[in-house]
Amino acid sequence: MGKIKNRYFVIRRSSIHSNGVFAKKDISAGTPIIEYVGEKITKAESDRRAGIPLLKHKENNVFGAVYLFELNKRHDIDGFVPYNTARFINHACDPNCEAEIIRGHIWIKALRDIRKGEELTYNYGYGYEEHEDHRCECRTKRCVGYILAEEHWPKLTKVF
Repeated sequence: MGKIKNRYFVIRRSSIHSNGVFAKKDISAGTPIIEYVGEKITKAESDRRAGIPLLKHKENNVFGAVYLFELNKRHDIDGFVPYNTARFINHACDPNCEAEIIRGHIWIKALRDIRKGEELTYNYGYGYEEHEDHRCECRTKRCVGYILAEEHWPKLTKVF
C-alpha cells in the first residue's frame, strides 16, 4: 500500500479487519478528520452493487467489503475508489468517530477525544435484515457480534 499523508492519521494493519486508520496525534472531540469520498450513484445502482461483494465473499467464506455510504434519499457514495482513504476506517460497536453529512459531503468526525495511536472507528449503521451476513470483530466491551446500527441491537436474540 502506498504512503498516504494526512496530519491526523496513518494507515496500518488492524486487529479489527485488514487495514485500519490510526491517530497520528491526539484528536479533539468534534474534529472533522476526513471526508468519505467516491462515486456518486443512484439508490438503484447502489442496491445492485451492494450484492456483488457479498456474493463473492460468501463463496470464499470470508467477510464482505462494501463501501457504499448513504448520502441522501436519492444518492449514495461508492467509496471503493483508490482516492478514498476513509474506506479503511473500520466499524466498531463502541466507536470514537461518527459520520456527519455536511452540505452534501460525508465527514468522519471525532465523537470524543482520541489518543495518539488509537484506531479510528465508527458504527457503519447497517440495517437488521441481513445482519448475520456482517459479523463484527471489533472486540470492544459493547460488541454485539454484528455490524449493526445501535437502534437494532434490542432485536438481537444472541449477543456475543
